[in-house]
Amino acid sequence: MKTISIKQSEIEKNWWIADAEGQTLGRFASNIAQILRGKHKVNFTPHMDMGDCVVVVNAEKIQVTGSKETDKTYFRHSGFPGGGKETSVAEMRQKHPERIVENAIKGMLPHNRLGRSILSHLKVYVGSDHPHAAQQPQTLEI
Repeated sequence: MKTISIKQSEIEKNWWIADAEGQTLGRFASNIAQILRGKHKVNFTPHMDMGDCVVVVNAEKIQVTGSKETDKTYFRHSGFPGGGKETSVAEMRQKHPERIVENAIKGMLPHNRLGRSILSHLKVYVGSDHPHAAQQPQTLEI
């Protein structure tokens, strides 16, 4: 038997739309990360960007379990001394609710050039409106 390696020209990308309303953050992000990576396809190749594009709507209605709403924090640093800042999930939900979903999915992708390329196929929106109707996304059941 021969190992068949797929070429870049043979990759087909589909568009999916996923509704985050009422979904648990980690389980939802795990499913989206697998679709972005392309692991659901038969001809998956680990070193290539062969996943599909995913549009996530209603990002502000994602749920977290337990006391994560107040206890879980997101850390960022400006690069200057004393420039560390922490933000809780509740604060992030008020200011930038789409970043909650983006950060969860980003953490489940490879941390290299391939992961950054794959992340560009993720589109997250607050509310149910999105500008990707021309791509005719299929509904993703999670």
